[in-house]
Amino acid sequence: MDFRPLRAFVEVVRQGGFSSAAKTVFATQSTVSKAVKQLEDEIGLPLLDRIGHRSVMTPAGEVVYRRGLKLLADRDDLLAELDEIRGVRRGSLRLGLPPVGSSTVFAPLFAIYRQRYPGIEVRLTEYGSDQLGSVLRAGEIDFAGALLPVSEEFEFQPVRREPIVALLPPRHPLEGSASVSMLDLKETPFILFDSGFALHRMVLDACKRAGFDPDVVARSGQTDFMVELVSAGVGVAFLPRMIAAQHQLRGLHYVALGEPDAEWNMAMVWRRGAWLPPAAQAWLNLVREIHGGAPISEQS
Repeated sequence: MDFRPLRAFVEVVRQGGFSSAAKTVFATQSTVSKAVKQLEDEIGLPLLDRIGHRSVMTPAGEVVYRRGLKLLADRDDLLAELDEIRGVRRGSLRLGLPPVGSSTVFAPLFAIYRQRYPGIEVRLTEYGSDQLGSVLRAGEIDFAGALLPVSEEFEFQPVRREPIVALLPPRHPLEGSASVSMLDLKETPFILFDSGFALHRMVLDACKRAGFDPDVVARSGQTDFMVELVSAGVGVAFLPRMIAAQHQLRGLHYVALGEPDAEWNMAMVWRRGAWLPPAAQAWLNLVREIHGGAPISEQS
């Protein structure tokens, strides 16, 4: 239903006539009269009984007036809510983050975003980078933290680049080395991330290039648990340097991994050409503000 005829009818009743209603809705008396006639034609019943210069509501008019007040109020509330969403005062951000490195890389961004947009609900999904790509592809989240390179179906904003290192168990014979290769670690059991993590795939691909299958003694999605296993002498784990460095005080040593493309290159990723709601645009603007790049333009 076009709300303008309904608004005109309600104001005629409120103001007690067409002339006063016309001033209220900033239209001519003829325009208001035509609007009420349009509403009557649409409903198929007369709404006003015109007696001389007075107009009295018919039974149908009383129903339309009563219901119309609520409809117009609901419409105003709807427009107000949409204005709040456009102004990033309300809405939701669907964000997918990997467990590896999120506390270091994304927690500061999250804190700034919450300070700037306290009315936005942030819905977090946590999986490994590879699994987050599938969730993003299905449209279940607006953004995913993922390791580069990514499929051409995604756009991305680089966030953090770190070398991948080997976190060695205590008293490992290679702990004083400047760097190690996968072949150097062939006889050491491997502690890997679960298969949904990009680091899992990257390590196995490097072993395949080196011509061997590693002895995988554990797989986990929890970095702290993997570090505990390394500390207990179970095997070697592969981590971004910034994460491995946090555990040096526990007597563990990390060594640079001398393999091609042994980099943890984290980016914020979204579907190419996807419409981003205002809350999501605000998040991407913040990521680009902190990590470089021009702000995203408003989308229509």
